[in-house]
Amino acid sequence: MLELAYSKLKHMAKAFLGMGLLGSNFVKAMQKKGEKVNVWNRTTSKAQELEKFGAKAFKNVEDAVKGADRIHVTLKDDASVDEVLEKASVGFTPGAIIIDHTTTSKDGAIKRTAEWKKKGFEYQHAPVFMGPANALESTGYMLVSGDPALVEKLSPELEKMTGKLLKLGNEPGKAAAMKLIGNSFLICFTSSIREALSLAKALNVPTEDVTALFTAWNPGMQLASRLQKITGKDFDNPSWELNMARKDTRLFLEAAEKSGVHLTLLPDIAEVMDKWIQKGFGNSDWTVIAKDAVEA
Repeated sequence: MLELAYSKLKHMAKAFLGMGLLGSNFVKAMQKKGEKVNVWNRTTSKAQELEKFGAKAFKNVEDAVKGADRIHVTLKDDASVDEVLEKASVGFTPGAIIIDHTTTSKDGAIKRTAEWKKKGFEYQHAPVFMGPANALESTGYMLVSGDPALVEKLSPELEKMTGKLLKLGNEPGKAAAMKLIGNSFLICFTSSIREALSLAKALNVPTEDVTALFTAWNPGMQLASRLQKITGKDFDNPSWELNMARKDTRLFLEAAEKSGVHLTLLPDIAEVMDKWIQKGFGNSDWTVIAKDAVEA
């Protein structure tokens, strides 16, 4: 049944607005699957590049969406999505569905869902945890939430674009919120790598040795259990006391200061640790510093 539904979808006209690294690879993947796609980009030459893969490029966005039942969007932010969709709407086919893969605000996704509904069109926010390679290979994760009937209607098509379609419930802005939460972690994760490499520089440890350490010992494996400990508020049975974690943090900061290396995260973390120690949690598990994040 799924293949039959997707076979029908293949013959529908599609438009893709925004030919950045992600959007262009989504289009290439669609073309490989035998789909016909109209493409548009602010810089027309980027859209024209996709013609060698079988897409049809348009200079004007309103022309790109004419006759399209599905209008995919991969743009920069709320403002660009609103601007482009407003211009494109002149050429919208009645009943066309907008599928927006842009990382936007939660409020923006909710607002667009309601506003386009009033105008007679369905808007589905579908942000992704996918890089360009994922878009080309149809792997990674795509997030959707909102009207269950619309989500189910689009699922056969969206499931072909990604490795895993995560359905997050009926709230229109939930997918946007979860995307922001995930991206916040990725940004902090990379910043933590920068912090570790900066400390390595202060301690005269070669970067290849740091790479070898984290290849042999992967602290990322602790994520699920650490999250469970924090959300379960299990701070009374410490595996690493906050006082001891703060002592180590002092050593990090001293080594960096001695070598003139600037750390960006650890000084702020030290301040948070001190506040919780002052509250009397020095002998608690060090993860208690996240206690206020899970309290009502």
